[in-house]
Amino acid sequence: MTQRVLVAGVGNIFLGDDGFGPEVARRLAGAGLPDWVEVADVGIRGVHLAYQLLDGYDLVVMVDATPRGGPPGSVYVIEPTVDADPDAAMVDAHDMGPGAVLALLEALGGTPGRVLVVGCEPAEVGERIGLSAPVAAAVGRAAEVVRELVMEVEPVSTHETTPRRG
Repeated sequence: MTQRVLVAGVGNIFLGDDGFGPEVARRLAGAGLPDWVEVADVGIRGVHLAYQLLDGYDLVVMVDATPRGGPPGSVYVIEPTVDADPDAAMVDAHDMGPGAVLALLEALGGTPGRVLVVGCEPAEVGERIGLSAPVAAAVGRAAEVVRELVMEVEPVSTHETTPRRG
């Protein structure tokens, strides 16, 4: 059995820098990642993502705009926590951050493997299409960080070796 890795670009492309995750997913889709890595532009479909995670993955890397107080374009690697109230995730199914997705997954009876968020500090999340200059400049760096995280996963061999008799 081989490892299963999901890279999920999360965000709303109609809200400026919130489209960071989908843009990184598009960049990675053609990046020649191993066949055991699935790249998906999840967009605003957080409920769909929670259901997809029920399939079981060894590593999930969500890519999202993550305001943390740094300069716009800063790239972060975060280990998210589950939101305390899984019912809160259903209030606005199109505005689910990583914690809400994990809370819904837990409410559905699923348990994630390792989950990381590669986030970027947004500059502007108002109604507009397109990333701000500092966030657009961070797309390549974030894609490289995701690639590094994915390549740290050890693929499991699909064959067993038989000891030699001598």
